[in-house]
Amino acid sequence: MIAPVTSEAAVGAFRLIGTNRSFRALWTARSVSFLGDSLSLVALMLYVADTTGQALAVALLLLVGDFAPALLGPLAGAVSDRFALRRVMVTCELVQGALLAVIALWLPSLPVLLVLVALRAIAGQVFQPASRAVVPALVRDRDLESANAAIGFGTNGGEALGPLLAALLLPLLDVRGVLLVDAATFLVSAVVLGFLPGGRPAAGGEEAREPTTLLGETGRGLRYIAASPLLRAIGLGYFAVVAFNGIDDVALVFLAKDTLHGGDSAVGLLLAAVGIGLFAGYALLARTRAGMPMAVLLTAGFAVSSAGNLLTGLAWAVAAAFAVQLVRGLGIAAMDVATSTLIQRSVPPHLLGRVFGSLYGAIGVAAALSYLGGGVLLDLTDPRVAFITAGSAGLVATLATAAALRRSGRDASPAGSDATAAAPDDPPDPVPDGMRKA
Repeated sequence: MIAPVTSEAAVGAFRLIGTNRSFRALWTARSVSFLGDSLSLVALMLYVADTTGQALAVALLLLVGDFAPALLGPLAGAVSDRFALRRVMVTCELVQGALLAVIALWLPSLPVLLVLVALRAIAGQVFQPASRAVVPALVRDRDLESANAAIGFGTNGGEALGPLLAALLLPLLDVRGVLLVDAATFLVSAVVLGFLPGGRPAAGGEEAREPTTLLGETGRGLRYIAASPLLRAIGLGYFAVVAFNGIDDVALVFLAKDTLHGGDSAVGLLLAAVGIGLFAGYALLARTRAGMPMAVLLTAGFAVSSAGNLLTGLAWAVAAAFAVQLVRGLGIAAMDVATSTLIQRSVPPHLLGRVFGSLYGAIGVAAALSYLGGGVLLDLTDPRVAFITAGSAGLVATLATAAALRRSGRDASPAGSDATAAAPDDPPDPVPDGMRKA
């Protein structure tokens, strides 16, 4: 599955955006869409808080928007593998935009709002694996790491700017206006995605010989993951690290106020640290690199992320906690880029959607478990113990993942390798074999 190394160097992410029209369209669409998402999340949280006055209602909003769609991850990935990727992505963006327009114009009561938000989130869950699965069809194999880093840079930048832009727009446009702006971003994204090559990955194995159902393809994708030592190592490792370390979103509030005796500004500073680290991490990885194996980068990301939480538990001041959480963000960026690149290089095109869908679904479940377990642990102990426990468990999971990756006998090719179906150097982007119309 991994092509031999060539002497040609990988292209940096920003040059890739500038020279590859199809990838630039994907990058622009995802960045704009994520910016709109973060805008509407702030607006919806404020709307629910103002109209219900209940923290539980806000929690339910977040739950239906994140956790519930994650349960459909494998099925959402199968949709990407069954239909043309461009069609899947454009349809998902149009559906999300339409649902947000309905919410904005109606501003319904909480039960109806939760249903509409859940439907929008499901469309987003289908979009996510498709947007990752299409990347190998748009760029050369040796540029996959730069492409994934560029996407992370753009989407994280949109998520970081969204709340700031919401703070500026809400006094001018109110909640309804901000939601309509988000609906417009989905329309823009759909139009831009329309410039991508058409077609879908060619089916392989049983799927090429006989018609299959969506549920059958979902089951086949799960069996493929279970039979792959590499994918098991990546998936179980990522699940464990997130399940242990996702506690930080809950625990940082109590660490800042109760343990380090800071105020609300200290809470905001610590919560922003990981985002700043993520942004910096994607920017660093977006540059042309010398060729670190992706399995090494993945393990390093797991270790840095986990050690960051452990050291946060030992922090003596808000500044110290901010510094280690910022470094932790670098590790999370490395995890994301390495995981995407490993999967894109090792999984057949016709199974990429199912693998990514299952992974993102598992991560969503792991995050929910971490929130619940972290809350219990905080109630039983204190923030320092919670962070040290989470970080230590994450490091154990990192060691187990490193051993599993070694046993799998697989490693990612370094930047500089070239796949047989890689995209050409120049901007005109012909449709690769794996993306030709069925």
